[in-house]
This record gives sequence, structure tokens and C-alpha cells, in this order.
Amino acid sequence: MIQQTLVLIKPDGLKKSLTGNVLTRLSETKLDIVAAKIVRVSRELAEEHYKQLKDKPFFEELLKYIMGEYHKKKVMALVYWGENAIDKVRQICGATNPEEADPVSIRGAYGRITTKGVYENVIHASTNEAEAEREIKLWFQPDEIIVDLYPTKTVKKSIEVRVWA
Repeated sequence: MIQQTLVLIKPDGLKKSLTGNVLTRLSETKLDIVAAKIVRVSRELAEEHYKQLKDKPFFEELLKYIMGEYHKKKVMALVYWGENAIDKVRQICGATNPEEADPVSIRGAYGRITTKGVYENVIHASTNEAEAEREIKLWFQPDEIIVDLYPTKTVKKSIEVRVWA
């Protein structure tokens, strides 16, 4: 089954210069990267991304983490696409808790838990197809992805945008 999944290389992964290592490991999946960008994560984006965890006691720390308040203030967002993409990526990522992750997985090799209990686990990967769709649409616009993943429509907008001087 052809699927797509959102992958985020989190601020701690970028600070530790793990981007190349993580992308090399993900290349083992033989999936295609159909979108990629560096993102400065706003509080609004962080809250929406983690909205299912809003009632957890660690929610505020999680927001600070993904927004880069402890590391670099950026995230690398990617969309991987291909056969069984979600399971393939999640298997290489390993368990969310770095201490429970297989040592050869990305999280097992590079993750840690801070003294405040924040999982600095280097990478995010969508858990299922519904979450993948929600997350991809949150992090990317249709024209930023080189394949048509979901139905789109064309609308005429009159907006102010920043351009090169």
C-alpha cells in the first residue's frame, strides 16, 4: 500500500549535527522524499502538532522543545512516500522513549531523556494514516510537495507576502 508520512528531525537532532546520519538511516526504507524544508516552529504550529497531548503535564516542555528553546530554533520537515511508508519509517525510528528504543534505531542511538523528563528523541514520525494526513497538511502546502497526496482545490487569494527586495 502506497503511503506518505511526516518526518521531523527535531531541534536536538539538528544541534547535534545528526541530519546526515538520520537521512542515511531513513534511506534504508527505499522510500522517496517528496517534500523537505527547514521550519522555524511557531507556538501555534507546535500546539496544533501536539494537540492530542494538551492535557499532559509535560505539554509545555514539549512545546519549548519542538520550538527549539533548548537547542537550535529550527526543525527539518520531510514527507516520505512509498510502499508501507509509515511502518518502515517508524521501525527505523524506534520507540518514542529513547531508553526503550532498540539501540540500533535512530532514537535508541541518538535520543535521551532530560532531567525534566522531556524525551529528546531526535525524530518524529506519523503514527498512522490519519495522523500523517493531518500532520502533512499542517506542515506543508500542496505546492511544496512534488506529488499530489491529497485532493486540492484552487482558490484566488489576495494576501500580502514578503518578497526579496
